[in-house]
Amino acid sequence: MKIESQIEKISSFQHLELLANQVVEGFISGMHKSPFHGFSAEFAEHKVYNVGESTKHIDWKLFAKTDRLYTKCFEEETNLRCHIIIDNSSSMHYPKLKDNQQFYESKIGFSVLASAVLMNLLKKQRDAVGLSVFSDSYEYYAPEKGSDRHHRMILNTLEGLLEVTKEKKQTDTITYLHQIAEKIHRRSMIILFTDMFQSENEEALFNALQHLKHDKHKVVLFHVIDNETERKFDFDNAPRKFIDVETGEEVVIFADNVKSAYEKQVGDYFKKLALTCAQNKIKYIPVGVGESFEKILMAYLVEKQNFG
Repeated sequence: MKIESQIEKISSFQHLELLANQVVEGFISGMHKSPFHGFSAEFAEHKVYNVGESTKHIDWKLFAKTDRLYTKCFEEETNLRCHIIIDNSSSMHYPKLKDNQQFYESKIGFSVLASAVLMNLLKKQRDAVGLSVFSDSYEYYAPEKGSDRHHRMILNTLEGLLEVTKEKKQTDTITYLHQIAEKIHRRSMIILFTDMFQSENEEALFNALQHLKHDKHKVVLFHVIDNETERKFDFDNAPRKFIDVETGEEVVIFADNVKSAYEKQVGDYFKKLALTCAQNKIKYIPVGVGESFEKILMAYLVEKQNFG
């Protein structure tokens, strides 16, 4: 399920909710036809129609897509609390978008749309959602709730994160992950979108991630990166000026001169991050900007089934 197929007539983040809904509807429709059909039991919105039941709540729109009868369910209560955390530091606003690019082609845009997609699915399943946003400050907090008004408020906040700011915001992941962990008292699934560009010591960072797991929370870390430039360091060999968007520090280098060393160091960091998360029973999922949201939605459904 490519993002491009979902946005032929949608080019502005004002349509965030509509775009998220289209992605989720496409995912659900595809899932009913796929080997993952068993996951359809996860949806509070639908159940398989049994002969003899009332036809009052049959979802004819879904029948037209799948050629199978499902009824809409309205009696399910909230059974999951989910808290989404977004890193809004300056490095997350990379790459700088050109006029012909979509908002989700930056790390922050991708994280915002992914969050809206997850919120749409949570809403369909009558689950509660909360949001925290941090950079060099704790920018926003909303507790887990399930009302339409609450969803609208969070969507408005997500849209606001897409506004271009010239202000340099460094990442203080450690401080604010600890603060967020202290705020979440009832057992929840915690979903974190960040590029993990944290200059302070790694041990303190991993301790902060571990803190999120207190009170038996489940933690899913989506490590958001631009694969071509941040992982593969794919630049031509002309001399280039690289600028740290958080500190303003500059360095001029030929990309080919450092490519091998860069790739090794980044690869080692990713491996260590994945291993540490595994040791702490944190689900670690690297995602590249522009990737399909099916990966994120399937990860969420698998972790929800394991939530218990």
